[in-house]
This record gives sequence, structure tokens and C-alpha cells, in this order.
Amino acid sequence: MSTSKVERNSKNILTSNPNKMLNTIAIGDCRWTTGFWAEKFKNAEDVMVPYMGDVLCGDIGHALNNFKIAAGLKQGEHKGMFWHDGDFYKFIEAKIYVYAYTKNKSLLEEIDEYISIISQAQEEDGYLQTQIQLRKNVDRYENRKYHEMYNTGHLLIAACVHHKVTGQENFLKIAVKHANLLHTIFMPESKRYARFGFNQTQIMGLVALYRTTGDSKYLKLAEKFINNRGKYEVKHDDTTIGYPIGDMVQERTPLRASKEAVGHAVLALYYYAGAADVYAETGEKALLDALDNLWENVTQKKMYVTGAVGQAHYGASTNLDMIEEGFIDAYMMPNMTAYNETCANLCNAMFSYRMFNIHGESKYMDIIELVLYNSGLSGISLTGKEYFYANPLRMINNTRDYEAHENVTETPNREPYLECFCCPPNLVRTIAKVSGWSYSILDNGVTVNLYGSNVLKSNLKDGSSIQLTQETDYPWNGRISLTIDACKSEAFEIAFRIPDWAKSATIEIDGEPIEIDFKPGEFAKIEREWKEGTVIQLDLPMDINLVEGHPRIEEVRNQIAIKRGPIVYCIESPDLPKNTEVLDVYFNGNTILEAEFQPDFLGGITTIKGEVLIRQDKSEGMYHTIAKPQWESFKTKFVPYFSWSNRGQAEMTVFVPVVWN
Repeated sequence: MSTSKVERNSKNILTSNPNKMLNTIAIGDCRWTTGFWAEKFKNAEDVMVPYMGDVLCGDIGHALNNFKIAAGLKQGEHKGMFWHDGDFYKFIEAKIYVYAYTKNKSLLEEIDEYISIISQAQEEDGYLQTQIQLRKNVDRYENRKYHEMYNTGHLLIAACVHHKVTGQENFLKIAVKHANLLHTIFMPESKRYARFGFNQTQIMGLVALYRTTGDSKYLKLAEKFINNRGKYEVKHDDTTIGYPIGDMVQERTPLRASKEAVGHAVLALYYYAGAADVYAETGEKALLDALDNLWENVTQKKMYVTGAVGQAHYGASTNLDMIEEGFIDAYMMPNMTAYNETCANLCNAMFSYRMFNIHGESKYMDIIELVLYNSGLSGISLTGKEYFYANPLRMINNTRDYEAHENVTETPNREPYLECFCCPPNLVRTIAKVSGWSYSILDNGVTVNLYGSNVLKSNLKDGSSIQLTQETDYPWNGRISLTIDACKSEAFEIAFRIPDWAKSATIEIDGEPIEIDFKPGEFAKIEREWKEGTVIQLDLPMDINLVEGHPRIEEVRNQIAIKRGPIVYCIESPDLPKNTEVLDVYFNGNTILEAEFQPDFLGGITTIKGEVLIRQDKSEGMYHTIAKPQWESFKTKFVPYFSWSNRGQAEMTVFVPVVWN
């Protein structure tokens, strides 16, 4: 099996790619040591992954059972959503990352056991879809609603990660066999199969397989799936019955002509991420131009202050196609009914990470950080055992019938199991691998992308060793210390991301301030001859900022949100007088806000203390006349958005109306 496309050659030297400004570090090169992300990774190792394994490998999640039944090892029927295989592959991927950093042999043994069962479930020609194999009267690729492509993508991705981490080929062989069948069926021009790839993880998976094996047919098939979108008439046929068409699944407009993000947010962003992977290999300018336009549309016109995306559970696109869980009109940003599926938020980061590697610009990593600390982490409880599917910016008790939504995707409390289980393993695998996003490799240097206490042991592009130690209490404190433990003697560049919110950052080297030009939202680039023991101090002032929305966002007119560093805050009913609704709370624009780290509160967080005004003259009428409002002042605290709903059922809001006295 060829390995000509791996990112590093046999001497651990990065191969050149003219279509990417940056290269990723190898899995395991960066490890968290203490602090915020170290604690999250430890929770993933000790709680998140084991708990998820108990769920998915038992009778509740039933995912492993599906493979056992397909393999003839167990009697029964398929349970779970059509995309449940893909969710199990994501869980395996999370477990692989934990193994990569811990080298716990028992994890590898468990993973190999899963792979053995999956191998036995795979049919002789490579087909592997338990939701089809275990159903009577349903044929392969009969109807795209069965999400065969989604499952395929996550299979290929997990198998490639497994090979990269372990060097084993048992999982990779399953993926290759399956992808070869996919190529046989979908590479020929066929109207019947041309509209199948609507949940586009298979594009990312095929590019990953191309990079792993060096076989160009997988890259060409990935391009084929992109080229097919928007190519055929949008109407129902026997392959589309039971699932929305058109903009919902990004098939009305060819990607290269797309300027607006439409439809299901997860489907769209997986598609864009896959297309970015294809661009990174082909360098096709038309693809990149479209992706640049789409990224700007998502982040500047359809994204929440928390980095969340997918404004509506139900709605219509600008072309009046019915959509679900997705993008609606620009600047239409409801708070209470915001859908913001956890997967969509994470996909926003995934797309941005690919664009970051292509362009090397800080703005993409700013979005990633925003998602990670806010709309990503809000999807899981502090214990690591309960999940949100939807992540609204305001929760009011008893305003919706939560049981009326299929699969209980919208609830006032996180749930220990979601029947639609796509989000939990997506989030856990992200937490398990995010240290790999902390640094990138330049042509002659390294970028520092994310901040947190860690140790980097990697290689620059020329193969020379680079070892760094980062120490910080980020995100609660903006002072970061970076010590060079080992490096080459020749000059090279270290570039520090200056977040867009850091308006007066400073840098010192061995205690001496340096004079270089850098701006918020850009990288501060320092090129020189470095030496072992050099200490670089970066100070990012953690000012408390009031944030308002664009004037066209009607839902937040005359309201503010609070942000400190990368953290978006909210107010939650446990921090208000008894029987107070969050809709009665107004922000006193003249209050002085103070940050306080509380090590024993909600796992150790920084809260923001200040005064709010609680309105006393309420009316139940839909419209009513008013006199001068009556206020009662109340001193309270705001908590990070990701930490809400960890103290029992509660009301919450990110945006609060403001009163300027």
C-alpha cells in the first residue's frame, strides 16, 4: 500500500504543498499539561469516552450490536438512526485520539475488537451499512435518506486516523475495500446515483484516504461528488422520497457558483470542509473563490456571537426550499428558537480549520476558538455524561413542548442519551484531538494558534527538532509564557495569534519588550536565531467587553452580550431572585463589571459580577400601554455560556436589554 501522500516522509520531514500556507503537526506532538484543556482531555479519557462506550456498546445505543448482528454474531434487528454507524465510527475515532496521547494498551485492544466485528459485518464486495444490511426489502443505494454516504465518510476518516496513530492496516483495509466499491458505483456518470452525496462526509473521507494511500482515484471520486451538486434537475424521484430536496441538501446551486450558505447547516459545512480538502490537493482557484465567499457569508451574516450556526429548526431558504436544522436569511438570528446543533457548531470550526491551513490567517482560528469555548462545549455537561443537541441563546421555561420534537433534540436539560446521537461523539472526538490544532508548521517556523498549558515536541519543515513549553491560566488569564526547550541554531519564525478581541497585547523576550508591528486579528511574527531556554511572554489583556449585534439583527436590537477574552457569558436563573424570569432582567449600562475566578464553582470558572435591573411592572398582554418602567436593582453574576444548565433546570439568556441611565 503506497504512502506517498502522507504529510511526513520517512525522515519525518513535511512534504511541500503549494496550496496550503500551513501544515498540521503530527497526532501526539502537542500534549496538554495543566489547566483548562488538560482537564477537559482528562475528563474525556476518564469519563466521556468510557461512558459513551457503555452507551454505544450496550443495549441503549445499540450501535455495536448493529455490527454484531450484521456479522452474524448476534440475533436482532437494527436500532438507531440511519446514520448510527457513522456515530459509532466517530466514537472509535475519539478513542483512537485518547490512545494516541495515553498509549493505554487496553484502549487499543478494545478498538481492535470493534474493528474485528466491523470486518466480519462487511460484505465480500466491500459494502458496509448495517441500516441497510439488517432491513428487508431495502436495496443498497436505493434512497439517499438512508445516509449511506455519511456513514462512509466517518468510516474512512476513522480508519485513516487509526492507521496514522497505530501503523496498523486492519481498519484501513476495511476502508479501502469499501471505498473501492464506492468508486465502482459512483464514478461512472449516472443520473440515478448523481444526487446521492448530500451528507458530504464522504468527500473528507475520500481525501483522507487519498492522502493515506496515495491512490488518486479517491481524490477524483471526491471531486466527482462536488461536481455533481447542482448539476441535475431538482425534483423528487424514487431516490429522494422521504427527505427534503433543493437548497436543504445544497443541490440547487453548483458549489463553484455558491455565494450563500443554505440548507441544513451540518450538511453544508461538511460539504464545504470536504471541498476545502479537495482544493488543498488540486489548487483549483474556482473552488477556493467559492469557499472564501461561503466562509464570509457564514461568519459575517449567519453566525451567532457564540460561534453557533444553523438558525432554525424549520424554515425556508432564500430560494423558498424547505429546510431543517439550518441556515435561513442573513441577519435573521432568533434567540429562543435558535437551533444551533452542536454538530453544526463543530463543523463551523472544522471548515475554518481547513481554511486556516490554506490561508494561514488568524481570523479563521478566531472562529475556531470562539466555537471551542462556547457553542461547542455547551453541547456537553461538566460531568461529561449529558448532552445538548440544540444550543439556543435564550431558554425560557414552558415556552415549547419539548417532547413534541422527534428524537428529543430540543430540551431544557442535557440528556444522558440522544436517540439522534451524532453530536456527542463529534464533540468528544474534538475535545480529544484539539491539542493538535494548537500549533502549525510554517515553511521555516511554527505558529502558536491556541493557548493553554502544553508541551510541543515536533519537527519543522526541514526536519529539525522544535520543543516548546507553554504555561498559562488561559482562558481565565491572558498571560502566556512560552519557553524554547530545543530548536535549531539557524533563524526561524515563531508567530503568535493575536485574537481579534485583544486590543493592547504585548510581547517580551527574556523580560525585554520587543518592538514589532502587530494588530489584533493577525499573527505577531518574530523571526530570529532562537536558543534553548529563551522565554517569550505574551500578554493578552482580558478586558470585559459589551457586545452588540449588527443593526439588521432585529432580535438583539438594544440588547448586549458580555464577552471576556474568548468566553461569551450569560445570565442564568439560579443567579436571580426566586421566581424571576430572565425576560424581566435588564442590564444596567452604568454598572461596573468585575471578573472573579471561582475555583470551586462549576468546575472552576471566572464569573463576572455586576448589577442588573429587574422590571417590576409586568403585563401578560401581547401588547399593552406602559408608563415609566419600575426597576429593582440586583447584584448578580454572569457565567460562561458553556457552563449553563449544570445546576438543574434553568432559564438563561445571552443577550439582555440594556438601560442607559
